[in-house]
Amino acid sequence: MMPWQLRSLNWKRNKGTITLNGDKNMTSKTKQISGTPGGSGSFKKHSLLSEIAKNKTVYLLISPFFIIFVVFILFPVCYSLFVSFTKWDGIGEMEFVGLKQYAFLFKDKEFLKAFGNTIIIWLMSTIPMLAISFIVAFLLNSGAIKYPHIFKTVFFLPNVTSIVAIAIIFSTIFGNHYGILNFIISMFGGEPVAWLKEPRLLQFSIATLVMWRWMGYNAVIYLAGLQRIPQDLYEAAAIDGANMRTMFRKITMPLMNPIIIFTVITTTIGGLQIFAEAQMLVEGTSSRGGGGGAGGGGLTMVFYLYRLAFINNQYSYACAVSWALFVIIACLSLLSWILMRRKN
Repeated sequence: MMPWQLRSLNWKRNKGTITLNGDKNMTSKTKQISGTPGGSGSFKKHSLLSEIAKNKTVYLLISPFFIIFVVFILFPVCYSLFVSFTKWDGIGEMEFVGLKQYAFLFKDKEFLKAFGNTIIIWLMSTIPMLAISFIVAFLLNSGAIKYPHIFKTVFFLPNVTSIVAIAIIFSTIFGNHYGILNFIISMFGGEPVAWLKEPRLLQFSIATLVMWRWMGYNAVIYLAGLQRIPQDLYEAAAIDGANMRTMFRKITMPLMNPIIIFTVITTTIGGLQIFAEAQMLVEGTSSRGGGGGAGGGGLTMVFYLYRLAFINNQYSYACAVSWALFVIIACLSLLSWILMRRKN
């Protein structure tokens, strides 16, 4: 039976039997597949094993990825969930404590402070960063900027630069005594600003670093989305008398909405996991019980998790904090998606 001879194809499965019914003018062919007493489940398992045996070379080549994934990612994640229900310092015996670690989260003032700091830094960096990224992408796509390829490279360069190098540069810019920013302020007769000594100014410094690092990345994503919008839509709207503002509101924004949702969700996930930026800018991170800079303004949730596990050796509570962070990120990402969908 050749492919071009088929006009209707019906698969019927009943008690381990598969029947293939062709055209009325053609002879029906029935192929009886005898399964094991296990039924269709055993048949599927047998088919999977046969497929693996048939393509064993292919599966052998891709097996290193799955082995590394299971050993270094899946197992540690599952094991951290188990450890979060115990009391363990990383060396001694484990003591099962149930949900006590999670219950302590709501009483832990430092965790609540770290959560508040993370949300503030996330809001201070995410909203202006996405807005500026969209404006930059719109200008690059409109042709108003000459040599757009050079500007795309310049904007994207901070994203591929080492975060440690970036943090060192920004610590020089926002230095309390000999920073470049204070030097410029003093040139105009102003008083030096303690950027890293005040909690809100410290959070602003961290947010600025995050904005500078990720603005180009989001701009490139927005630019790719803008370039996929058919120009015929803008030409038709211009013929109908629509101005630039109307075309932006009625054409650009609706078609860019899926990409905007993507950037909002990814920025939410990344913004709530800020660590290196805060660690490199704050002072007093080496103290066993301190950290977080002036007034604890730079203490983010991941920074707090790092301090618990690798400074205070509270591995069980650190695992509980990590899973709480996972739930918070999932909820805020879902909330961002719902709000953007409703807005659309």
